[in-house]
Amino acid sequence: MGGTIWQSMEQKGYSRREFLQFCAVAAAAAGLGKSAMAQVAEAFEKKEKPAVVWMHFQECTCCSESFIRSSHPIVADALLDVLSLNYTETLMAASGFQAEKSLSDTIANNKGKYIVLVEGAVPLKDEGVYCMVGGKTAEQILQTVARDAAAIVAWGSCASNGCVQAARPNPTGATPIAKLVSKPVINVPGCPPIADVMMGVVTHLLVLGEMPALDDQGRPKEFYGRRVHDTCYRRPNYDAGLFVEAWDDENARKGYCLYKMGCRGPVTYNACSVTKWNDGTSYPIQSGHGCIGCSEAGFWDNGPLYQHLASFPGFGVESTADTVGTVVGVATLAGVAAHAVVTNIRKHQVIAEVHTEDEKES
Repeated sequence: MGGTIWQSMEQKGYSRREFLQFCAVAAAAAGLGKSAMAQVAEAFEKKEKPAVVWMHFQECTCCSESFIRSSHPIVADALLDVLSLNYTETLMAASGFQAEKSLSDTIANNKGKYIVLVEGAVPLKDEGVYCMVGGKTAEQILQTVARDAAAIVAWGSCASNGCVQAARPNPTGATPIAKLVSKPVINVPGCPPIADVMMGVVTHLLVLGEMPALDDQGRPKEFYGRRVHDTCYRRPNYDAGLFVEAWDDENARKGYCLYKMGCRGPVTYNACSVTKWNDGTSYPIQSGHGCIGCSEAGFWDNGPLYQHLASFPGFGVESTADTVGTVVGVATLAGVAAHAVVTNIRKHQVIAEVHTEDEKES
C-alpha cells in the first residue's frame, strides 16, 4: 500500500481537478487556508502515504461514523484510502490471525513513521479483562502500538478523557490514552468529534509532519480555542437576558438562549457553532438542544444535563444567567474573531468557492 496520496487517488479514478479540490478543502480544514493549497498539493503528490493503525477499545464507534461523514464528497472515500489504513477492526476485511499479522507487520516495517489513531478508553481494573482483543488487554495492545509511533491521536472523549466509561464510579477503571503512554497525544474530544475537525488534524500531520499547537488539555487550539458560547448565534439573546424557561414556551419558539435549560456552551471549548455537522447544516444548539459539554473532561459527572449552572468561571461580570443582560461588558467579546473562528469560516468559504467553480464549468 505504498505510493503517494495523489497516486492512490489517480488509481481510483479521480481527476487532477478533483484532486486539487480535495487539497483546497483539506488545507482549509487544517487551518492552513486556501493560499496553502499548493503546499498541501505538493505534500500529497510527493510524500509517501503514512501507514495508519486505528485502534478500538472502550467506545461505541461513533468517532468512526463521524469521520467518514466529512463534508467534502470525496473525503470519506479518499481519506480512508490515502492514509494506508492498515488495521482497523471496524472497517478491515481481514479477521483473526490475518488481521493480527497486518498490525504486527505495519509496526515492524514502519518504525517511527506510522500514525496511531485510538478510539475508546482503556480499562485498567481487574487486570484489564473488560476490553481484550486476540487474548491481549487493551493496555497491552496500546503499549505495543504506541512504542514506535510517529504520532498518536486520541479520537473522541472516550480516548481523550474517559467519557461515560469513566463516569462515577468508573467500574472498569477506564483511563484516557494520554495517561498511559510516555509520548505526546493529540486529544480530539467530542462525543463524537466533528468530522471536519478530525480531517483537519490528520491533514495537519500529513502536510506539516508535526503536531498542531495544543492547549493545556492536549487539544488542537485551532478547533478548541473558543467556547461554544462565544460563537453561538444565540449569544445576543444571552447578553440581553432573553432565556428559554421551558422547552415548550414561547421563548423556545423564538430561539432564545438555552443557558437556563442546562446549556454548557459557556464552559465548553469546541468548534461546533462554526464548523457544525453534516456539511455545516446544524449543531445541537441550532437544533433546539443545549450543549452538554461533551468535549470537556468529566462532562458526565458535571451535574444534571438540564440544570443550568449557577455560575461559570473566567468572565467576571458574567457571573450568573440571572444577572446577565445589561451588565455584560463589551470587553468579554474581544476574542470572538480569534484564529479558530476565522479558520472554520474560511473552510466553508473555500467549499462554497469550489462548488461555484464546478457549476460554472458544468
